[in-house]
Amino acid sequence: MVSLDEAKLYLRVDGHEDDELIETLIDTAERLAKDVSRLNDIEFDENANIVRIAILYAVAYLYEHRENANHRNLTLTMRSMLFGVRKVMF
Repeated sequence: MVSLDEAKLYLRVDGHEDDELIETLIDTAERLAKDVSRLNDIEFDENANIVRIAILYAVAYLYEHRENANHRNLTLTMRSMLFGVRKVMF
């Protein structure tokens, strides 16, 4: 959903030294967005605009806080960002 080039543009990264790390962070952020939103693949794609912003945010957070990321805060922020599309589960 988010390409390496798009993530690098969002992060304002010009070089290629961190490409592998950024690709890993994109995968992690997409998985986190899916888990937090509780959407199936079709619903995930239908809400691409909202989900993409959440993914980019997560990539940026994880990239900037590589050494000391607070995953609880990240998850809470992702929940807030995806609140409008998040499925309710009981």
